[in-house]
Amino acid sequence: MAKCFSFTALQDSCYRYSFSRAGLKSFATDLGDGTVMHCWVPKTHVGSKPTLLLIHGFGANAMWQFNHFIPQLKSTFNVYVPDLLFFGDSHTTRPERTEAFQAQCVMALMDALNVTNVDLMGMSYGGFVAYSIAAQFKERVGRVVLGCAGVCLGKKDTEKGLFQLSVDDAINILMPQNPDKVRELVRLSFHKPPPTGPNCFLNDFIEVMCTEYRQEKIELIQALHDDKKQSNLPKITQVFSSFYSSMVQLILFLFSRSPSVVLFHMQPTLIIWGEYDQIFPVEMAHTLKSHIGESAELVIIKNMGHALKPKEMFKHMKSFLIDTPPPTKQGNCINAHKMLNFN
Repeated sequence: MAKCFSFTALQDSCYRYSFSRAGLKSFATDLGDGTVMHCWVPKTHVGSKPTLLLIHGFGANAMWQFNHFIPQLKSTFNVYVPDLLFFGDSHTTRPERTEAFQAQCVMALMDALNVTNVDLMGMSYGGFVAYSIAAQFKERVGRVVLGCAGVCLGKKDTEKGLFQLSVDDAINILMPQNPDKVRELVRLSFHKPPPTGPNCFLNDFIEVMCTEYRQEKIELIQALHDDKKQSNLPKITQVFSSFYSSMVQLILFLFSRSPSVVLFHMQPTLIIWGEYDQIFPVEMAHTLKSHIGESAELVIIKNMGHALKPKEMFKHMKSFLIDTPPPTKQGNCINAHKMLNFN
């Protein structure tokens, strides 16, 4: 007998209604070459507000990740919430699967929306993409929040046992195809796992959220592990605009006789991690903090795993993004659409 009701689809509809009530609307744009990006965007973009880009992890879609955050952020920011490729309504026929390509597509979407400068927040896999955006589009990014994102993941982490899942394990758990794998995902994600419910609910979730673009999502996971080396990970610095830099170099030459000084400042970065994260263990948080340097602040949330409670997350996000004045952004702008060479 055909199924006539889905709790997962109902929850998805509730999130859609919640986003709309919060002042967001669904927007999709064809970037060309078989690539379509979907994003929740403000119904009215307020020029006096900064823009905050929220990038989801390897879950269902952007709505499921950020529903609890939108009401608390909308009064301060123009909030944009994209679906990454192969999640929600975003997809491509191009073969690229790296977080760098995801980052370029997100920023090409921002180009299409006439959004230049952004603050960033990325959770888990979304943190990989957010870091790549900050590295590739330095002049367009102000503050960066990374939540439980093992950006410094390398082969040595697997050898040392820090990253406790093999690629095949990660695929089977992040793309569960039976209720037991869903329960394992919950167990690994939460320090104190909540009840998962009966098999019929879990099978419903799998059917609605874990079947579409399965092969493409497998390739996304594989791309995270391919030839990763911390030594190849760029630092997220923001270089001064060429005109401003030239003027300051002239002043340095006139007054200090040191015209060779290189001018840049680090992008302020907040790293948030669960004390008992079993997906990306907390050692990776300290490695990332060390790699970024003095501009990074690390917050370890006690008694939390990979899945962080929204209330705890927002407390630290508020201190970093709302209570602290933003850095001055420079005017240079890299066009992402040109980087992608879309037809």
